[in-house]
Amino acid sequence: MTQTTPGALKRRAFIAGAASTMLAAPAIAQQAGSTEFRRTIDSSTRRNASSFRTYSWQPFFDTLTNGAILCDVTSRALHFWSEDESVYKLYPTSVPQTDDLTRKGRTEIIRKVEGPSWAPTPDMRKRNPEWPEFVPPGPDNPLGTHALYLSWQYYRIHGTHDTRKIGRRSSNGCIGLYNHHIAELYSLTGPGTQVLLI
Repeated sequence: MTQTTPGALKRRAFIAGAASTMLAAPAIAQQAGSTEFRRTIDSSTRRNASSFRTYSWQPFFDTLTNGAILCDVTSRALHFWSEDESVYKLYPTSVPQTDDLTRKGRTEIIRKVEGPSWAPTPDMRKRNPEWPEFVPPGPDNPLGTHALYLSWQYYRIHGTHDTRKIGRRSSNGCIGLYNHHIAELYSLTGPGTQVLLI
C-alpha cells in the first residue's frame, strides 16, 4: 500500500485547481463580455457568412416554368425552385471577386456538363498570363465536377475543388458551389431553367 505525503496532496490540489482555471477561462471571458473576444467573433463571422434567408420566388420570377435559380451576390447564396414548387434548395456560393467581374440580370441554362474542362477567357489570360491555356476534367479543374453553362458567354454555375472559396468573393465571374451541391443542382435543372443574378 502506497502512502501519500502531505506535499503530494498539495501538488495534486494545485494541478487540479490550475487545470480547472484554464478550462474555465474562455467561459469567464465570455461572461465578462470581453469586447476583444466579441470583436474577433463578430468580424470573422461577418466576413465569411452567407445570409441564409429563405425567399419566395414570386418577387423575382413571373412563373416557375422549367424551374428557377436566384443567385444573390450580396448574400452569397443560390436559391432553386422546381417548376411544380415541390423542391426548394438554398446553397452557399462563391461570387465574383469584384463588381466589375459581376454580371447581373436574367439568363438561363443552355448546357450541362459533368466533368467539365476549362480554358481561361481572353480577359483572364491578360490578367494572369501564367495560367494554363487548358485544364482537362479532374481535381485541378477550377469548374469542379459539374458545370451549368449560361446563355451569357463565359458565365457558369459550377463546382469547385477548393472549398475555401465558398462563402467568399473569390471567382472571376462565375457562381461556385461545393461539388456535392452542384451535383444535386445539376440533377434538378436542365436547359431552359431560368437564372437571375441580383
